[in-house]
Amino acid sequence: MAFRSGPKPIKLFDARGLFLLLQPSGGKPWRLKYRILGKEKKLSLVVYPDVLLKEAR
Repeated sequence: MAFRSGPKPIKLFDARGLFLLLQPSGGKPWRLKYRILGKEKKLSLVVYPDVLLKEAR
């Protein structure tokens, strides 16, 4: 599947906080959004297409 970004970053959500961030520069990192003690945190994992959704999950 070919994903393209526009002039602004685009978030493609999977489930339970996992999403693919399409950056205008061409980067496509998998990120995980989660909460600890009520504070939202984000963790950058790996880069698509090096790691597909099944592997990232």
